[in-house]
Amino acid sequence: MRFINPIPFVRDINRSKEFYNELLGLNIIEDAGNFVLFESGFAIHEGQSLEQTIWGQTHDAADPYGRRNLLLYFEHGDLDAAFENIAPHVELIHAVEEQAWGQRVFRFYDPDGHAIEIGEPQS
Repeated sequence: MRFINPIPFVRDINRSKEFYNELLGLNIIEDAGNFVLFESGFAIHEGQSLEQTIWGQTHDAADPYGRRNLLLYFEHGDLDAAFENIAPHVELIHAVEEQAWGQRVFRFYDPDGHAIEIGEPQS
């Protein structure tokens, strides 16, 4: 067995696709309408259709899917440039900070409230 990736549920697939593709710069390799796979292996799925597929029913709550219990982690070769491009368009958790392990990162929320961390490469 091998782990592939988490698939965050999103409320508005088009808004989220634009966010990850245009703002974060992730290239789309498959767009199936309610499911989008990006070049990095990261994927998003429209929540109600995935709820129907998995549980046979949908949840009508308007609450965001992000619940402060998962961090989506990305790395960027030019962290400061990434911060300058992304920060004006998102709800920041915090600006670029050096972590206890020596890596510089910044964190923010996607349109569904999922926490995202972008860090400088560790290797």
